[in-house]
Amino acid sequence: MDKTIVVAVERLKMHPVYKKTYRQTKHFYAHDEHNLCQIGDIVRIEESRPLSKLKRWRLVEIIKRGSGVVPVEEVLGQEITSELERVQQGTGQAALGGPGEQQGEEGAE
Repeated sequence: MDKTIVVAVERLKMHPVYKKTYRQTKHFYAHDEHNLCQIGDIVRIEESRPLSKLKRWRLVEIIKRGSGVVPVEEVLGQEITSELERVQQGTGQAALGGPGEQQGEEGAE
């Protein structure tokens, strides 16, 4: 999606019966002509003519710059991060060809 940003607007709403506050997210696809936006930026968008199937907004200004850093959990998912943690703790060294596997081969010769 070149020159497109996805703006997530979160609102806190109260349930009419249970009076519990819940979070509601709406996504807007906006046109970013110069590809200036990064993840985490706070932006101002305005309505425009239809630019594509989903794009009906355009970027007016970047109010505040974000860090642009994507969390690892978001990119890789929970399964892979749990696997990485297990490997870092040492339980996955034999599966990765660690020192325990090499010593076993030398003793068998």
